[in-house]
Amino acid sequence: MRDLVVWIVLLSASAFALTAAIGLLRFPDTFTRAHSGTKPQNLGMLLMLIGLAISTGHQAGIIALVFGFQLATAPVAANMVARAAYRSGTARKDVMYADEYAEE
Repeated sequence: MRDLVVWIVLLSASAFALTAAIGLLRFPDTFTRAHSGTKPQNLGMLLMLIGLAISTGHQAGIIALVFGFQLATAPVAANMVARAAYRSGTARKDVMYADEYAEE
């Protein structure tokens, strides 16, 4: 029964990782790609680590630490990518709802 739960959790994690990869390929601009690369990827990583914790049983502290670092660094990295795209001028201005950095 435990193996079945692990399989279901790992397949769900794979589906979220696949969703993130498809979003990175299909979305038109940097901002939506950064969003696509962080949101489903973090949930997929959480599910994968839950499956690992269920299958091993004794590594829960280390697994929680790995997820904490992933949860803290992925949004920061996506923000830095979006900021670099904006500052270099490669970001699409027509899809932005508000441009707080624009000079008035």
